Amino acid sequence: MRILLLCHYYPPETNAPAARSSEHARHWAAAGHEVTVVTCAPSHPRGRLYPGYRNRLFQQESSEGVRLVRVWSHIAPNAGVSRRAASHLSFALSALAALPRLGRPDVILSTSPQFFCGLAGLPARRMTGARWVFEVRDLWPESILAVNAMTRGRAIGVLEALEARAYRAADHVVPVAEGFVPHIADRRGGAEGITVLRNGVDLAAFHPAAQEDAAGAKARFGLAGRFVATYAGTHGMAHGLDAVLDAAALLRHEPGVGFLLVGDGADQARLAARARAMALPNLRVAGPLPRAEMPSVLAASDASLVLLRDRPAFARVLPSKLAEAMAAAKPVVLGVRGAARAELEAAGAGLAVTPESAEEIAAAVLRLARDPAEAARMGRRGRAHAERHFDRRRIAAEYLSLLEEVAAA
Repeated sequence: MRILLLCHYYPPETNAPAARSSEHARHWAAAGHEVTVVTCAPSHPRGRLYPGYRNRLFQQESSEGVRLVRVWSHIAPNAGVSRRAASHLSFALSALAALPRLGRPDVILSTSPQFFCGLAGLPARRMTGARWVFEVRDLWPESILAVNAMTRGRAIGVLEALEARAYRAADHVVPVAEGFVPHIADRRGGAEGITVLRNGVDLAAFHPAAQEDAAGAKARFGLAGRFVATYAGTHGMAHGLDAVLDAAALLRHEPGVGFLLVGDGADQARLAARARAMALPNLRVAGPLPRAEMPSVLAASDASLVLLRDRPAFARVLPSKLAEAMAAAKPVVLGVRGAARAELEAAGAGLAVTPESAEEIAAAVLRLARDPAEAARMGRRGRAHAERHFDRRRIAAEYLSLLEEVAAA
């Protein structure tokens, strides 16, 4: 089977969309299928090309059996609505322009967000005659409104109309969370042709045995001898990470507790500046690190912070960081309502707090630090839950079966 995957992000970029797309593509290629990925030159999140890459109209490479095609896009940092929209739209147009050079696929998979990348599957289907699967990793434009990046008006109305059109036109829709299904079904005209395939995790890469020496890793981050609560991921408008800084301030006189922030995003520079101004002895802001450094981050961590702002839209979300923390056997302090909280409680893998509550984050971290035996039990339960529900290899195999069914219909 010939699979064409349209995705805005791809390694060496290190965000969750890049991980999901690349790991699935790798598994499908290993199963003997012809997989072509169309993506951008890597520049996320700061809008600067990674070393060794150029922003050309069309360039090809091969990666782990996957044919990788990078096309031109307007490069912009992951901040500001207009420049990001220009980046996303330019990629979609460049991807469509490249289609005649790629051969006819049996099935097209386009993933959203980014919004225009997902929508590109519709004209791509018309151009190629292939079947189209629309993957929905976030509900746009609803999530734009949730973080106040845009206000409701004519532009949002246009985006909502395009969203509904895409849901109706796709041969199949694949959301990553059960909570997305009612929203999609309402706009699609029914639940037929919708299959949930959750976010997963590479269980080998996040295996506790793959982690480094904890003492050495903590010393590297200047947190030796402390119980370390880590947030590793995007520092964006959706995450409410000021609560982590405020929680660290509340525990500044607890010598056995520390906080670590790792990652990049639209809010990272502001958060780093605020952290410097606060001069907290128990807080370290490591900034962005390559994915190869993740074993050190995991080894230095005794608990994982999984946080989103307190918005109704996020009650449907199941963050990929939750799966990664569970796979790494780290107890979770979860500040997300709805589906994510239900998942955590079903697994018995951590403590749920009110989103954006520094007081509750501080109390949960302190509780885990004072009861390391229970923290370890939570970590083990999380690992077992990840093995049952978040195995990327199994999810990729289920996805492949779905693509085969859609292509053959």
